[in-house]
Amino acid sequence: MADKKYIIYTDGGSRGNPGSAAIGAVVGGKEYGESIGHTTNNVAEYSAVIFALKKAKQLLTKKKAEQTDVELRTDSELLVKQLKGEYKIKDSNLQPLFIEVWNLKQDFKSVTFTHVTRDKNKQADSLVNRALNMLL
Repeated sequence: MADKKYIIYTDGGSRGNPGSAAIGAVVGGKEYGESIGHTTNNVAEYSAVIFALKKAKQLLTKKKAEQTDVELRTDSELLVKQLKGEYKIKDSNLQPLFIEVWNLKQDFKSVTFTHVTRDKNKQADSLVNRALNMLL
């Protein structure tokens, strides 16, 4: 496992922005989707990343996580550019979430963030919509 990349897909969304929100993640081939209350799209996107990194560490165990390269794929260009340091984080609600992601990155050998088009993130997107639809 140590010489392979662990690929994670995440998505977050809200209906209303802010509105009812949910996250979706595909971690280690397992699907996770859940509602997270009332918030914005961007907070939901960050929440999905935080959830996924915590879940990856849990599934891998601490020792294996420290030896694992993680590639996190998401369709949020803003999120990826902020996490790569290309964009400043102006929204004060996102700053503590950025710090939490930064701290979680330390649990792995490396974590990279990759922007993918929405059609390549269908599984995570579907999990978000399923969780949101359950609220109706």
